[in-house]
Amino acid sequence: MNQYQGNKNWIFKSRHKFQSLQYYSIIMQNTTLEYPELLSKLTLAFQSKGLDFEKAESTARILLEGELLGHTTHGLALVKPYLDELESGQMEKSGTYEVINKTDTAETWNGRYLPGIWLTEKAIEKASEIAKNEGIGTVVIQKSHHIACLAAFLEKIARQNLMVIIACSDPRNKTVAPFGGKIPVYSPNPLALGIPTETDPILIDVSMSTTANAVVNRAAKNNEKLGGEWLLQSDGTATNDPQTFFQNPPSSLLPLGGMDLGYKGFALGIMIEAMTSALGGFGRSDSPERWGASVFVQVIDPCKFSGENYFLKEMEFFKNQCLASMPLNTKNPVRMPGEKGLERKKWNLANGIKISDELANLISI
Repeated sequence: MNQYQGNKNWIFKSRHKFQSLQYYSIIMQNTTLEYPELLSKLTLAFQSKGLDFEKAESTARILLEGELLGHTTHGLALVKPYLDELESGQMEKSGTYEVINKTDTAETWNGRYLPGIWLTEKAIEKASEIAKNEGIGTVVIQKSHHIACLAAFLEKIARQNLMVIIACSDPRNKTVAPFGGKIPVYSPNPLALGIPTETDPILIDVSMSTTANAVVNRAAKNNEKLGGEWLLQSDGTATNDPQTFFQNPPSSLLPLGGMDLGYKGFALGIMIEAMTSALGGFGRSDSPERWGASVFVQVIDPCKFSGENYFLKEMEFFKNQCLASMPLNTKNPVRMPGEKGLERKKWNLANGIKISDELANLISI
């Protein structure tokens, strides 16, 4: 028995890795499906575990959107873990959220551990409705279930010429060490922004840690090294070995910026904690027992500020200035955040989506 296998139960209990790591490994992909068929089959799979059509379709569509954009650790890799969570009752199946505070411009919800993807889509809808009247609409959700790939929510709303900001933390997860410390305290805390332009939107999705938990999981399972020294070992040294993440004591994710500039990522991680758990009214001090998320959603309508036309013109100009910057390497010119993902999505929609044999069996293809 290797070290990873020996510590497997300890890892799952202490770091709450509900995801089956086999779905983060390199798996044979022998099945290719067109988008409509795959969306239908995924929706049926979630309905088979008790979700109504609206929640099932929302969950299936956003997981598939993450996959289309190339965020494979937060796309179809999450189908099996989500189905398991539904079966175990850790992800609630029925009912709706509770509005626990409300003003003209903001709402706070208790998500009741309902599907986090569905909750986030409903929050975007509500925040958009508010923003169109008031300029800015904000919804914060406590006790949401996991919300998957934040980038997957952005394009739809940005193409409506609205700017959207999404942030989340997992108050049960402790895998990131604060800068200057070596004991993990908080989660990777991603932040995403969808920014409209006159052409394709800018889609930003970045964690406040050097990488995501799922990336480390996948590298460990595939016996690969990480792309840099992104982990901090218990002795205070940085490493690119993902196996150390599963030792006892485990290594921690470094804040964004690593050993040199991690104080910046640490500061941004604090900001996300404040925006999500503190504003949401439920967090680490409450000792949560479920895999979940605290979620911040804000939508801004440029019409209520500089005006839609000026906003789009300015962001298009800025984007083109960046793209025109002389590249360090002519084979690798500047690209805007989200540009590569949109190209991947276009290719996948044209050529079909490859899925693993395991997923094909799971959804009865």
